[in-house]
Amino acid sequence: MEAVITVIGRDAVGILAKVCTACAQANVNVEEVSQRILRGTFAMIMLVDITEATVDFTEFAARLDAVGKDLGVDVRCTRQELYEAMHHV
Repeated sequence: MEAVITVIGRDAVGILAKVCTACAQANVNVEEVSQRILRGTFAMIMLVDITEATVDFTEFAARLDAVGKDLGVDVRCTRQELYEAMHHV
């Protein structure tokens, strides 16, 4: 099962590292990353595999939210199946 993590906020050192650390601590594999800095705003999209996660999805999303609050950025995690359902009409 896959999920999409999005991160938006003021650019700062360590954003990618801290989000990846939270993934590693939950045994979530980062499969793809796309990031940009747009006029000082950090924007990142990550595709992750949560199949082997050691915590449930709600706990993982809460951990990412806490990382975002610590960094002063917005971090959201959404199951990939939600995107697929939204576009399958």
